Amino acid sequence: MRSLIVICAWIGWAAIVQAGDWRQFRGSESNGLGDDVAPPTSWSATENIGWKSSLPGRGLSSPIVVGDRVFVTCSSGYRGDRLHVLCFNAADGSKLWERQFSATGRTSHHQKTCVASSTPVSDGQRVFALFSSNDLACLDLDGNLEWFRGLTYDHPNASNSLGMASSPIVVGSTLITQIENDSESLATGIDVATGVSRWTSARPKKANWSSAIVWPKRYGGHEDLALLQSSEGIAAVRPLTGDVVWKYTDGASTISSSVASDGILYAASKGITALKPPGESASLEKIWQTNKLDPRTISPLVYNGRLYSINGAGVLLAADLKTGDVKWQTRVAGPFSGSPVAAGGHLYVFNEKGDGHCVKLGDEAGEVVHTGNLNGEVFLCTPAVSNGAIYVRSDQNLWKISAK
Repeated sequence: MRSLIVICAWIGWAAIVQAGDWRQFRGSESNGLGDDVAPPTSWSATENIGWKSSLPGRGLSSPIVVGDRVFVTCSSGYRGDRLHVLCFNAADGSKLWERQFSATGRTSHHQKTCVASSTPVSDGQRVFALFSSNDLACLDLDGNLEWFRGLTYDHPNASNSLGMASSPIVVGSTLITQIENDSESLATGIDVATGVSRWTSARPKKANWSSAIVWPKRYGGHEDLALLQSSEGIAAVRPLTGDVVWKYTDGASTISSSVASDGILYAASKGITALKPPGESASLEKIWQTNKLDPRTISPLVYNGRLYSINGAGVLLAADLKTGDVKWQTRVAGPFSGSPVAAGGHLYVFNEKGDGHCVKLGDEAGEVVHTGNLNGEVFLCTPAVSNGAIYVRSDQNLWKISAK
């Protein structure tokens, strides 16, 4: 009887954790979409700020949310070789714990970026933090270290001079990382519980900062797949074995990540290419392709029947999902390193100057209803959205934008 009670309690706890979670880069499903609770549509350094908490170092990585906790990574020190994983209370911003590690791999990077560039990921029980030094830490939600991998020990030539930035994903019980560069380029699937690599595969030898996404089995197939993107295209692999199920070989961005919605893959390739991946026997189908939607440095998203992309000139474009035709466009001041997210009928995106734009989305036009700045701080991350709040980080602070 006691075992049954424990199991029921665990199931109930897991369900609570899933509600409102934002477990990886661009959310739990890698699509940039928030839950049903709408965040504020205006803010400033003093208006609609739930809290802000200081950070000990730099970071391009996005915050993630698991239950009532917010996790973020930083790097500090003259060489950026001090690695930080922090956990904050989502309600009041108090720091619950911090863990620090010394980098075992190379910490060289472009002056704009830093060693804490990859967004951490969680499976609901653990947090996995990958750094540009190819150091990978696994901690439980209370900050206890479960395992640590210095991937440079296994792959000593896996690095590039500008720094690594691909964010890991979790598919089932496998953590998948892309360590792609001009030398020893690879992807590896790691057992979440033990830290042992289940498989390692060679990847195209070219620097790549895009992140993998999950292709869920509800779109067709027997299991969830991981879609690995590179300069050569996109490969769908089985998470347990790394076996390739299908490939798109017409090239793809090494900066912007792709997005999936309702069984269609909107690949960051030659602008945007809409693809219908194969089922058990059908071949890959190209639905449309247009370079008018070229996302440049951001990742596109699909929301309420439209695809949204921001080009290099700072123009937000809304496109028809069936044809790729641009339905409307509006200017949002850049430049952008972080990607947009959407919730409550609005799109949210922060530029590098710290200006956060809120755009009301519609079928016929989009309207920039607010642009707010947070103390002139530089924002290079993609926001997280959870339970009516926006979490966004600079090098100095982690901010929670929420209605009081």
